[in-house]
Amino acid sequence: MKILLLGGSSFLGRAYASQALTRGHQVTTFNRGRTAADLPGVEAVHGDRDAAEDLARLVEGRRWDAVVDTSAQQPAQAAATARLLRDRADHYTLISSVHAFADWPARAVDETSPLHPCPADTPPGQEFSAALKAGCERAVLEYFGADRALILNSGLLIGPYERGGRLPWWLERMARGGRVLAPGEPGRPMQLIDVRDFATFGLDLLTAGTTGRFLTTAPPGRITYGEFLAGCAEAAGGADVELVWAADKRLLAEGPDSVQPWSELPLWTPDVPESAGTWQVDTGRAEQAGLRCRPFAETARDTWEWLRRRGPAEDTEPDGRKRGRIVHGIEPAKERRLLDALA
Repeated sequence: MKILLLGGSSFLGRAYASQALTRGHQVTTFNRGRTAADLPGVEAVHGDRDAAEDLARLVEGRRWDAVVDTSAQQPAQAAATARLLRDRADHYTLISSVHAFADWPARAVDETSPLHPCPADTPPGQEFSAALKAGCERAVLEYFGADRALILNSGLLIGPYERGGRLPWWLERMARGGRVLAPGEPGRPMQLIDVRDFATFGLDLLTAGTTGRFLTTAPPGRITYGEFLAGCAEAAGGADVELVWAADKRLLAEGPDSVQPWSELPLWTPDVPESAGTWQVDTGRAEQAGLRCRPFAETARDTWEWLRRRGPAEDTEPDGRKRGRIVHGIEPAKERRLLDALA
């Protein structure tokens, strides 16, 4: 097949490109050429999807069997590309998110859950919000229709080449060893999907011409937070790691040592009503369609091997914290204060 990847060089896009090439597909990538290098073997077209002249250059003289959109952040972006491609491709896969659902993360969600009320014609340049993904979905459906569109609502993606800094931070923290602050309850369930498993499932559906919506993450209860941290320690060789568990209430207590859920201790979701449904995404439909997820130990090992090959990233602090819109990882001195208080 001829496949157009909108994105295609970083993390999920890279995983799609790699597997599509391995399967013998012809792959065109369209991105700005700034985040990461395109994989050898793709036809790389560089441009900004917000620029009409760049989109016109992309489609000139080209047609594809399918489009995979991994980079739509604004409804106006999704609308512009879907409108331009509706007569130049037969099938459109949009990578959306569980953020598109109005009830998430407070409640469990499935394919029938209501979306945020964000319209397809939302003006461009909106500040980031979860609702924008719902608008992107409506924009694609407006131009491709339900009979030619596939929407994958992604859960938490992890694996090699991760840019979010969540799993990498935990691996690097475990490699430093010692007493490690572990938040919440070790038996709390999680849902984490390897980016390669996501891409495999997405390409399987694409090549079969499947349409509709699939919530795409690991099945509920597949791994607990305790197993996640233990797996990180084992993969990173942290033989001298001692996990020191701290209750949600202790970490959320007001004061300078209050800990920010999700970011300071990545992927920690306290047992509070507003996050009760975080790890309750119904994957039954995706499993019936063939979704398979590898063991976390394999993902942790491969991610750690990639981190060692990559070396320190430009957007991380010396202690491994990820810089950006959200800083992932707790400041070492703050972690020590909390550990001393728990001793």
